[in-house]
Amino acid sequence: MQDQNFPRRHFLRTAGLLSLSWLTVGRSVSSPVKRPNILFIAVDDLRPQLNCYGHKQMISPNIDRLAAEGFLFERAYCQIAVCGASRASLLSGIRPTEDRFLYYHDRVTEQAPGVTTLPMYLKNNGYTTISNGKIYHHIDDDIHAWSEKPFRIKGEHQFFNAENIKIHAENQQRTGGSGNNSRGPAFECAEAPEEKFPDHIMTTKTIEDLKRLEKSDEPFFLAAGFVRPHLPFNAPKKYWDMYDQKKIDLADNPFRPKGAPDVAIHNWGELRAYHNIPETGPVDEETARNMVHGYYASTSFVDAQIGRLLKALDDLHLAENTIVILWGDHGWQLGEHGMWCKHCNFETSVHVPLIIRVPGFKPGQRSDHLVEFVDIYPSLCQLAGLPLPPHLEGTSFVPLLKDP
Repeated sequence: MQDQNFPRRHFLRTAGLLSLSWLTVGRSVSSPVKRPNILFIAVDDLRPQLNCYGHKQMISPNIDRLAAEGFLFERAYCQIAVCGASRASLLSGIRPTEDRFLYYHDRVTEQAPGVTTLPMYLKNNGYTTISNGKIYHHIDDDIHAWSEKPFRIKGEHQFFNAENIKIHAENQQRTGGSGNNSRGPAFECAEAPEEKFPDHIMTTKTIEDLKRLEKSDEPFFLAAGFVRPHLPFNAPKKYWDMYDQKKIDLADNPFRPKGAPDVAIHNWGELRAYHNIPETGPVDEETARNMVHGYYASTSFVDAQIGRLLKALDDLHLAENTIVILWGDHGWQLGEHGMWCKHCNFETSVHVPLIIRVPGFKPGQRSDHLVEFVDIYPSLCQLAGLPLPPHLEGTSFVPLLKDP
C-alpha cells in the first residue's frame, strides 16, 4: 500500500516545494517570505442552499459576493456527514476509517494522536493561529494548535422568547436533558437584538482580532466558526421577515428512495429531541414550512455576519493579502427522502458549499470537478508556500484555481 501511495504523495510534497520556490522568485536570499493570511470560515450544517449555488429563493448576498470575487466549487463533498468527525478529518487532513472519525464527539487528539493538524502546522511555520466559535466540535481538542485560548460562546443554542425559554427548561428537567422532546422548539423567530446572538458576538470578536492582527508582522490563520444554521433555527425576526413562508419550496421528494437499504435511512433523532416533534413518522406541513423558513432565516443571518467580516478585511486593507475560505461541515436534509438532519450518505447530506478567494487569482470562476474536504489542508499549504506534510491524504486543488 505504501508503494502505491508513494508517487502521489511524492508529487504532493514536490508541488508544495515548487509553490514555495515560486513565492520566493525575485526576492533576495535574506528577504523573508511574506506569507498570505488565512481567514477560515466554517458554517455548521450549511448545505449549498445559497443563491450562488443556483437557489434563487435564498438571500445570501455576502456569500454570493465572495463567490463572485473568488472561486466556487460546485461539487465539493465532506468526508462524513457528522459534524465532529467531518471537522476532525478536514483539520487533520486524513480520512475517516472504520475506527476513526465516525461520530460527533470524536477528537483528533484521541483518534489521530501525533498527527500535525492544519492549525498546528501553520503555527509551527510562523502563523498566529486563533480559533473563534465552533471550529473543532470540542473546544479543548487540539488545544496546543492555537496561539491563544480558543473563544466560544456558552449557550450557543439558547432561546430568547420567554415562552420558549420556559419550554426548554421544563423539557430538560422532565427528561434529564436527553431523548425525545428534551429541548425547546426546533425554531424561533426572536425579537431580541441581533447583537445578543452568539454568532454576532463571535463575529465582533473576530473583527477585533483582525484589527489587532493587522498591526502584527506575523501572518495569521484566523478561524471563525458559525453555529447557525444548526438546530434550533433561531434567528432575529428581521431575517425571518426576508422570506414569504407561503412561497418557500418544500422538498419535492419527501419519500424513501426506491430500493434504498434500511441502513441508508435514519429516524432523524437529532430533530426529535426538540419540542413538539413526533417521536416517529413525518412532521406535518406547517412544521415543515416553519423549519425550512427557520433554516433560510438562520442562513441569511449568518450571511450578514460574513458580510461584516469581509467589510472589516476591506476597511483594514487586509483583503489584498488574505485568503478567505468558506465551507459548511456537511449538508442537511430539509425533508428530502422523508428525512431531516444529516447523518447519512445521500447527496443532501454530503454535498457541501466550498468557496475560496485567493489574492492574485482570476475572480468569479467555478469548477464542477470533484473535490473533498481532505483537499483543503494541502491546498492552503501550497497557497502559503509551505511544503506538504507527508501524512496528508488529499490532493491540492490549486491547479483548478489556475485552470478550472
